[in-house]
Amino acid sequence: MSRSRILTWRSLSIISIVFCLVLLLTIITILAVIRPPRTNTNLLLFPGIIYQRFALSQPRPIMIHVVTIDLKTSRVKALVTPRMSTSPDMKIRARTTSEFVNEFDLQLAINANFFFPFYEKTPWDFYPKSGDLVNVVGRVISNGDDYSIIDRNWPTLCLSVNNYAQISDNSICSDQTIQAISGNLILVANGQAVPMPKNSLLNQRPYPRTAVATNRTGDKLWLILVDGKQPFYSDGVTLAELTEFIINLGADKALNLDGGGSTTLAVSSNSQAKLLNSPTHTLVPMRERSIANHLGFYALP
Repeated sequence: MSRSRILTWRSLSIISIVFCLVLLLTIITILAVIRPPRTNTNLLLFPGIIYQRFALSQPRPIMIHVVTIDLKTSRVKALVTPRMSTSPDMKIRARTTSEFVNEFDLQLAINANFFFPFYEKTPWDFYPKSGDLVNVVGRVISNGDDYSIIDRNWPTLCLSVNNYAQISDNSICSDQTIQAISGNLILVANGQAVPMPKNSLLNQRPYPRTAVATNRTGDKLWLILVDGKQPFYSDGVTLAELTEFIINLGADKALNLDGGGSTTLAVSSNSQAKLLNSPTHTLVPMRERSIANHLGFYALP
C-alpha cells in the first residue's frame, strides 16, 4: 500500500473516531439537559404514595428522591420481579426498571437486589443488556414464589399478605411473606444508626444509593434514592450521610440495596414509564441499567 493511501486511511480513521466522540458527547449533553430539575418537589403521585425531591447544595450537589408509601391504603400492593418459568437454575432475564413498570402495568418501581454477572467497560460494551440472563443475590420472593439461592447473611425486606413490611437482619421472613428483596447492609435499627464497615472505600465516598426503610409498626415504607456520578448536578452521598437522612425521615429500620448505575426510580405516566431520577448507567445521565429484579407497586383500581 502506498504511503499516500496509508495517510488517507489514517486520516479517515481519526476523523471517524473524532466524529463518534463528538456524537457521544452531544448525546450525553442532551440527556443531561432533560434530567429532573434541581428543585425541591412534593407530589401526591397516587393514593397512598407521595414523592419528594430534595435538591441539596451542601456538602456537595445532591439530588435525593423519597417515595413515602402508606401500606394501609387498600389499593397499594407490592410486586417483586417474577422469575422465569423456564429457569430451573434460578436465573432471570434482565430488564430496566421502566421495562418492568410497563410490562406489569405498575404505577411505580425501583431497583432491588445486587446481581451477577455484571461488567461495564464502555458505553457500548457492558453486561447485562435487556434479556440477558443474570443471577439475583440474596432472598427474593415474588407473589409467594421463592426463587432465591438463600444466603442468610443478606438482610431482607419482607412484605406480607396483609401489606405489613418488616426488615429482617437476615434472609428469614415470616410464613405470611409474599414479596421480598435483599440488600447488603442494615443502615438503621430502632431508629439509630448501625455502625458501618470501615474497610470499604465505597461506603465512605459519595455514590448513587438506593435504600428502603420502614416505620416501627410496619405500615409505612420509604423508598430512598440518591443520584450520583454527575458533577454539578448530584455527586451522591456516603452511607453515613444516607443513614442520617433516613433517620431524619423518622424511620425505625433501613436497608441498603444495590446502587451505583442501578439506582433507578420509574413511575407510570400516561400508561408509559417515566424516570423520576437520573440514573447513570455507563456514566451516561438518564440511561437505565438492565438489572435482575425490582420492587414495584400498584396503586390504582
